[in-house]
Amino acid sequence: MSVQIILFAFAIGVVAGLRAALPLAALSGAARVGWLSLAATPLAFVATPVASYLTTAFAAFELVGDTLPAAPSRKQLLGFATRIVTGGFAGAVLGASLGALWIGILPGIIGAVAGTLGGYAMRARLAATFGRDLPAALLEDAIAIVACYMIVSHAY
Repeated sequence: MSVQIILFAFAIGVVAGLRAALPLAALSGAARVGWLSLAATPLAFVATPVASYLTTAFAAFELVGDTLPAAPSRKQLLGFATRIVTGGFAGAVLGASLGALWIGILPGIIGAVAGTLGGYAMRARLAATFGRDLPAALLEDAIAIVACYMIVSHAY
């Protein structure tokens, strides 16, 4: 069971490295509809309607904002730190849903670092290939959304 938690937490951390708010929205929505069981954990608030609405709104703003030319680099301190925190928290949520909250934190953080750096490199190459950033950003969005769904739908 702990290997499963580590793998899922790392994977959701990678997604947090791509889009910081998206894993939180996916996990909150999944917990709200009962895919993830958080009721008897300190993270039960993640399954509340308020948490679900807020994280979904943040994720939507991030998806739109990331396509704007003025969007800051994910490698700047604030963006990088945000991804690390959300990756660790998302890993904790997955760990909690599988009965081991603390096991998910570190893999979530490591995944967020990998996703931040790897996602930056991938997007730079794609933008160079496409000759502009927008198609690369939209492709990265699609990858992050599909990955979130795959992780969350298989973690329970």
